[in-house]
Amino acid sequence: MNKWRSFCLALAVLLISLTATAQEQGVVKPQLLFSEIVQGMPKGEKQEVRVLAASFQSGDKTLFHIHRFPVTVYVLEGAFTVQMEGREPVTVKSGQVMMMPPHVKMTGYNRSSTDPLRLVVFYVSDPGTPFLDPIH
Repeated sequence: MNKWRSFCLALAVLLISLTATAQEQGVVKPQLLFSEIVQGMPKGEKQEVRVLAASFQSGDKTLFHIHRFPVTVYVLEGAFTVQMEGREPVTVKSGQVMMMPPHVKMTGYNRSSTDPLRLVVFYVSDPGTPFLDPIH
């Protein structure tokens, strides 16, 4: 009888672990793509979260500008080259992420002569803050 109990207990543990594994297979777990501690985030009682999409054709670029708060860019397709004042250009490729700091003069390009560029932009700001401030 003792062997039978041990067998049943072992079988129960096995079935429970198989069930848990089967349930885990259908569970989506997010993958961390990027993490960076930043300064300059809004400190007001309320913040506005914005997610934008941008598409660049070959040779397109942004205005020369600054952001008032940190901006995160995720490249969906192509390669995004960012030139920030006083720094070497940085190119972010499809599937990569970059955080652009606040109050730094910059512009972004699609330097490809053939490939389009698509990206998603995410930022948090005080409500109503413009996405960028052009530099003239």
